[in-house]
Amino acid sequence: IPLLGAGANRCGRADSSSWREGLDLPDGHELAHYLAEQGKFPSDEAVDLVRVSQFIAVKLGSGALYDRLHEVFDHPFTPTPLHRFLAGLPAARRARGLAPGHIVVTTNYDDSLERAFAEAGEPYDVVSYIADGADAGRFMHRPHGAPAHVIDVPNEYSGLALADRSVILKLHGAVDRADPMQDSFVITEDDYIAYLTRTDISGLLPVTLSAELTRRHFLFLGYSLRDWNLRVILHRIWGR
Repeated sequence: IPLLGAGANRCGRADSSSWREGLDLPDGHELAHYLAEQGKFPSDEAVDLVRVSQFIAVKLGSGALYDRLHEVFDHPFTPTPLHRFLAGLPAARRARGLAPGHIVVTTNYDDSLERAFAEAGEPYDVVSYIADGADAGRFMHRPHGAPAHVIDVPNEYSGLALADRSVILKLHGAVDRADPMQDSFVITEDDYIAYLTRTDISGLLPVTLSAELTRRHFLFLGYSLRDWNLRVILHRIWGR
């Protein structure tokens, strides 16, 4: 199962090119520096995305943080070559006589992967984490061509057709470009604390999806081994 981190957003971009707001997807370093500038983060502090986000949420409020994140991700970004490659896998599987559905996991907030699947004419479902509000700690299911709904009883949920349609699992929430009030981001220190102290993720996901996550291998793309939230992800998926 491919698991995309923020570094995957640089796929197809020249190493020397700088991030262009509204035109490119930012990696974690670029997003951290953008938020630091917008939130007047102390210049003598090390710029870390989680720390900067926590600073803005405390100083200006979580609404201000969400507004800035929505501004960054509310654009029809061109999917990267990696997004298009992953969206092309169902057709490749079909050509080999395999079931077309596959799982892609991401901790990114943008909708470029969804756009790539749509451009390829491939149906997909989105399962995304809810970080805030009355349903915080649950997952939202957006079935292909049907309204979204909260997954209330994961161990009885049968709404995913994993063999027929691909599933995009957004572990850290997602931007909702149609309705900013539905935005959800795991990004601050407080978010990560809440994320770790809630029930193990295997008890929050639909049972069929959870079973796949616990028995498959993962290919991490766009992560650094210094990235401590990678350990958070592993802990959430596999527990002990």
